[in-house]
Amino acid sequence: MSRTLLTLSVWLGAAGAFAQTGPTLTGRILDQSTQQPIPGATVLLPDLQQAAVTAPDGTFQLTNLPPKGRFLLEIRSLGYRTTTRSVDTEANAPVEVSLGTAATELGQVVVTGVSGSTEARRSPLPTAVVERRYLNTQAATNAVDALARIPGVTQLTAGPAISKAVIRGLTGSRVIQLNNGARQEGQKWDDLQGVETDEYSVGRAEIVKGPSSLLYGSDGLGGVVNFLTPPPVAVGRTVGSVTTNYQSNNHLIGTSLTYGGNRASGFNWMSRLSGKVAGNYDNRYDGKVLNSGYREVNVNGYVGVNKSWGYSHLTVTTFNQQLGIIEGVRDQRTGQFLTRLSGEGASLVRGVATDADLRGYDNIAAPSQLVEHHRIGLDNSFVLGNGGRLAVNVGWQLNQRREFEESEEGKPGEFELEESALYFHLRTLDYTVRYYLPEKNGWNTTLGISGMQQHNTNLGEEFLIPEYSLLDGGLYAVTRKTIGKLDVSGGLRLDSRHINGDALYLDRQPKPRPAAAGANTDQKFAGFSSSYGNLAGSLGAAFNLTEQLVFKANIARGFRSPNIAELASNGRHEGTTRYELGDNTLKAETNLQLDAGVSYAGSVVSVGLDAFLNNINHYIFARRLSNRAGTADSTNAAQDQIFKYVQTDARLYGGEATLDVHPLSWLHLENSFSLVRAEQQNAPAANQQYLPFIPADRLQSVLVVNLPKVGARLGTFYARAGIEHTFKQNRIFSAFDTETATPSYTLVNAGLGADILSPTGVALFSLYLAGNNLFDVGYQSHLSRLKYTDYNVANGRRGVFNQGRNVSVRLVVPLSFK
Repeated sequence: MSRTLLTLSVWLGAAGAFAQTGPTLTGRILDQSTQQPIPGATVLLPDLQQAAVTAPDGTFQLTNLPPKGRFLLEIRSLGYRTTTRSVDTEANAPVEVSLGTAATELGQVVVTGVSGSTEARRSPLPTAVVERRYLNTQAATNAVDALARIPGVTQLTAGPAISKAVIRGLTGSRVIQLNNGARQEGQKWDDLQGVETDEYSVGRAEIVKGPSSLLYGSDGLGGVVNFLTPPPVAVGRTVGSVTTNYQSNNHLIGTSLTYGGNRASGFNWMSRLSGKVAGNYDNRYDGKVLNSGYREVNVNGYVGVNKSWGYSHLTVTTFNQQLGIIEGVRDQRTGQFLTRLSGEGASLVRGVATDADLRGYDNIAAPSQLVEHHRIGLDNSFVLGNGGRLAVNVGWQLNQRREFEESEEGKPGEFELEESALYFHLRTLDYTVRYYLPEKNGWNTTLGISGMQQHNTNLGEEFLIPEYSLLDGGLYAVTRKTIGKLDVSGGLRLDSRHINGDALYLDRQPKPRPAAAGANTDQKFAGFSSSYGNLAGSLGAAFNLTEQLVFKANIARGFRSPNIAELASNGRHEGTTRYELGDNTLKAETNLQLDAGVSYAGSVVSVGLDAFLNNINHYIFARRLSNRAGTADSTNAAQDQIFKYVQTDARLYGGEATLDVHPLSWLHLENSFSLVRAEQQNAPAANQQYLPFIPADRLQSVLVVNLPKVGARLGTFYARAGIEHTFKQNRIFSAFDTETATPSYTLVNAGLGADILSPTGVALFSLYLAGNNLFDVGYQSHLSRLKYTDYNVANGRRGVFNQGRNVSVRLVVPLSFK
């Protein structure tokens, strides 16, 4: 601890030594139609992490800016379209911006763009941006669940606490999760690893729908989800907030407290403490689902300095979650859920779950898992004298996932934290260095290096994957240029990744042994060493024919090395419903994706169409076998479902269509349709034509009322009511009973919310009411792993169903301190 404090003191002292003042940017924000000032608008320089809030007369001031440089200025205000301007700090000219009503959000800034902050309409990458306001209106159980209604985005689930983002049919190790632009590394190969991000800490989310290996290397083959914290506090302010949330279905209670500030000296900080507790969820076919409760405690924040030379921030996050693993084991006579009473293995004795097992918050029983993710990082951005910028980000992460079984000595359902059946201990050192060259002849170019070093150890009593170490790195260059109405961008990246897997021998206990030792020793894992290299690239263009009409096209090549489970897994654990076998001869996946899109934002109608074609070489997936030796393809009645990782060439194609009819500025009818087709190339049989576990087609239609102000005491008001129809998914990999078809279903969702004002017009609090699945439809998502649990003789249905009707109440109280 003393060493950490000493390091922090040295860092803060060094940062403060650079203290100096720079130019000031002033301006005024007005309503486009009335030309009246807009108070309370947020004015942000994303690349400098500086923000201001407009005064009652619409004016703002940003101080201590770099003496030279061109940056993107972003202006946000509720009820208005997000607008951007390019500003030159050397010119020191006042800025006046008029905001139009929020018929569309084409001008949103994309931090994950090709080179610095970029407007969405000027980036050829298909990207969706979700703001905090939208997240507040959702009855979501985690951060990914809140994004799962975005066109082209769904989720793979194993209960309310476990969600993985699925982008156009790709998920897991094919989608990179970022927190404020830094990679988050955990056990991504595991279906039981969720998002591991505090939902309340997300200020906005950006989803890149396509290969992102150019910027992030391996694992970006399918896309990126970047969770960003709220913008920095305006200079001279100290603020906070209290958020509480209650959800009716599983009686979830969530609370989040924030406190942050920004001194005129440049010293600024933000801190957040969040917690959740949830009981077992409910649906019309299963009733209360045994062991689906969970609880979380999360802490995150940063402390740093912002000066004219740039900024330096020390960030800390810690995510802690305990949750039950849903087995879905049932009584063969009644269909009721069974829980363990005594014994294990062949002597295991189960009994019907009691009312006490199903209700309340204190009913998380074995099998259970404890997930912890800790990260400390240093984010630096230095503005150079020539107008360029150097960004240096370094982070250290510790990801621990422990799975527990019942204690033989304890009471039924108890488990010992000291005796983990599984215990994965993953340490990661990640780094990114980017040099943003000064703009020259309209070209904006970035050179960068990034990589990481990992080591994963097994500290538990069971072994699913071997201990391994990983080392990778990449060099890249990206550039973009605006030529009139045309924006072009592209780049190249060279990557290398090396993975070493350790051999493991077990005796008859089974306990690890240093090496093979006669007839009483079995080899659990064979040692291996694999290296992968790749050249990735991207080239695209966005043509803004008018302010309303934009055409886009992009071609990108990505890559992904096999993960540790695909290379070397050999085991089964609770909740996955399958035993998996890896293959250390697997090749790396590479893909070539074509994207094309057109969007029109008119005064009454807005239309968007995005299409993609994604050819993947050496696509890796798990197919079912009948024995652990992997020698037979016909299934049998064995308890373990045995899957082996294999490869094929694949083609995915589809897209998203949106139609927004807004006859009035406050009234919208928003419609979207998402489609993905995923096929094997040269499939050996008709029942192997499709790739497994691909999301079904989905049609959504939502009527939204959004009023900027209703009266003296009621600020921004919104109401929505919508239908979400998911079509039948019968394009499945049915060979060897790998997966089954899923029927269609229709959900009705609704919500409303408002800002409550004081007599002087100051926001006192915001209240949100949301309802999902209002008619309590019993359904199973095609991407739910719980589909494949036990058959229920009581209703003739197999597996566990998704959450039933859920009503959420959320209260957000802003705080301001002198």
